[in-house]
Amino acid sequence: MKTQLFIVTPPFTQLNTPYPATAYIKGFLNTKNISSTQADLGIEVILKMFSKQGLTHMFQTKNTKPLSANSKRILALRDEYLKTIDSVIDFLQGKNPTLALQICGDDFLPQASRFAQLEELDWAFGAMGTQDKAKHLATLYLEDISDFIVECVDENFGFSRYAERLGRSANSFDELYDALSKEPSYIDNILISILKEYIETVQPKLFLISVPFPGNLYSAFRSAQWVKQNYPEIKISMGGGFPNTELRSLSDQRVFEFFDFITLDDGELPIELLIQNISGNVPAEMQMYKRTFLLENGEVVYKNDSFRKDYKQADVGTPDYSGLLLDKYISVIEIVNPMHRMWSDGRWNKLTMAHGCYWGKCTFCDISLDYIKVYEPVQAKQIVDRIEELSLKTGQNGFHFVDEAAPPALMREVALEILRRKLAVTWWTNIRFEKSFTADLCLLLKASGCIAVSGGLEVASDRLLKLIDKGVTVEQVARVTRNFTEAGIMVHAYLMYGYPTQTVQETVDSLEMVRQLFEVGILQSGFWHQFAMTAHSPVGMYPEKFGVIKETETIGTFANNDINYIDKTGIDHNKFSFGLKKSLFNFMHGICFDYELQDWFDFKIPRTKIPTDFIEKAINEDNNFNTKPTAKVVWLGSNPDAEYFTKTKKGNSWEMASITFHDKKESFTIQTNKNEGEWLVSILEKIKVSGDKIYSFQEIKADFEFEMENFELFWYSKPINTLREFGLLVL
Repeated sequence: MKTQLFIVTPPFTQLNTPYPATAYIKGFLNTKNISSTQADLGIEVILKMFSKQGLTHMFQTKNTKPLSANSKRILALRDEYLKTIDSVIDFLQGKNPTLALQICGDDFLPQASRFAQLEELDWAFGAMGTQDKAKHLATLYLEDISDFIVECVDENFGFSRYAERLGRSANSFDELYDALSKEPSYIDNILISILKEYIETVQPKLFLISVPFPGNLYSAFRSAQWVKQNYPEIKISMGGGFPNTELRSLSDQRVFEFFDFITLDDGELPIELLIQNISGNVPAEMQMYKRTFLLENGEVVYKNDSFRKDYKQADVGTPDYSGLLLDKYISVIEIVNPMHRMWSDGRWNKLTMAHGCYWGKCTFCDISLDYIKVYEPVQAKQIVDRIEELSLKTGQNGFHFVDEAAPPALMREVALEILRRKLAVTWWTNIRFEKSFTADLCLLLKASGCIAVSGGLEVASDRLLKLIDKGVTVEQVARVTRNFTEAGIMVHAYLMYGYPTQTVQETVDSLEMVRQLFEVGILQSGFWHQFAMTAHSPVGMYPEKFGVIKETETIGTFANNDINYIDKTGIDHNKFSFGLKKSLFNFMHGICFDYELQDWFDFKIPRTKIPTDFIEKAINEDNNFNTKPTAKVVWLGSNPDAEYFTKTKKGNSWEMASITFHDKKESFTIQTNKNEGEWLVSILEKIKVSGDKIYSFQEIKADFEFEMENFELFWYSKPINTLREFGLLVL
């Protein structure tokens, strides 16, 4: 099929790595032999703006408003910015690492207001190397320029979003429509110049715009508007996370002055049907659509008349990043938060272990929508095939699995497959803090290259966790985070305040739980966010069950996801925001654990009811259950060297085995009797992680008892306990 597609992510998402939606769609189209071109317009606009030529033009832009002292300073130092900008961008792209020494000096970068925070952060740089410190200073430098842009050039600018306010809670299309009727802004014109070049080169018949977030919405419409005005024959479709959640009840006809189609949920089949329909080979009366809005006879209609089922995850192909400027992305370090740093620093290939969420019960989550509701895991071997293919194509072996919650059993199989193939990869993902994450499973994940996990602790209160239907307790979360931390895997927790019926006491107690998790060292990163009611969550669909009332039942004609509500408790949860976030910032840096919780707030709060040793007791009261017969036993270590000798004592002699092991850090030796030693050497060869077969505990026990007795006595002896510390895992 010759229909040429052009797929874009409009400005702005991330600076350090492409948002994966276009790569997923391109990978699928490859399986159908449909040619396509993709672009991340966000990074391309940024690179044009933040260049010597771009800044020269920006500083020449006329501004009629009075300037702040900060902008006057930046304008006065414009020659210094023009001199340094290209070198700094090269450095942040990884092309000029020696510049770090210059940047870390005091006299290379011009400094404006963002650098004022450096005195407060000096202590944090003790743990940062020269490259990291330089990245952080270069990020502050870019943020200074960004402040100038917002004040003097385009008030809607933001590095990872553009005109986000216009996309948030936009129940009516009026404000966005009005903004689009005005002359294009400074940034719009840069976007249009890049888009014009692509459209002229690609000459697409179908223009696909992926809109993941509210901060991409305005640019999506501006891009579609320009193409409609200049190339009316090109069909334009919107898909992505924003329409999937916000536009499900769309009825405003004006939207279709910009777009011909808006598709919901998984895009593969809807897009394939659009391609067929516009190819001219399918008569109008026979055209079918999948989850697609379009305009018919002046009215918005939703068509879902195709009987074809969505593609299985095994059949959607490997994401294809070709055409994206992979060597031009910018790694920044905005704040000294270890997990936020991972989101903004380094290039990550994005993959998915499973479509949807295997839990799918949390009451604040959009569990009624397909992207959560339809759970479908990918086979471990196919996931690792995709890892190998992407590593080869992109030259990058870092992977971010963008699952709603990666399933523990599948994570185990993926880790085993990575180790079996002897691949060196780095990966991280989102999880649920469930008891399946045993100490041994965490060690396996670490060995396969897992460096971090993020998960929702939400509200550290067992009553509220039960109301949320999270399926975990605070004690369980503590034990799981301990297991990850002891394995050397960083843990980030999503934290929530203001959940319906949450009391002031529960907020205070939740903060105390978080304080203790950081104090005992089993949590390294976190982020507080205030509860938001969404239309497709159980709270949004059945608010009366959760003690809240919708402010209105009116459904808007444009975006309908965030719902304004009244909490019957009457508590103003907003006032907790600053104190929760300030305390967390300090806890993440290992300080202020001895502060009273009251010290973080400028209003009276009750004393916590949580014992000061609650978390410490939880992690020390682990239950050592008997090993399940079906548990998998794996040896991560190398082949040992065995020597056999005769030991004599008081006239008695017996044969012994001395077995020496070498791991990456050290060597160690264990001793057993000869029979046990010979069996141990043979069984370790069988259960090596590189082997084709995974043995169960029951099979190993039977193998031992074929020749000897008292397996349990041997299994729980000192030699085996030593091996358990060095890579003998029971999963």
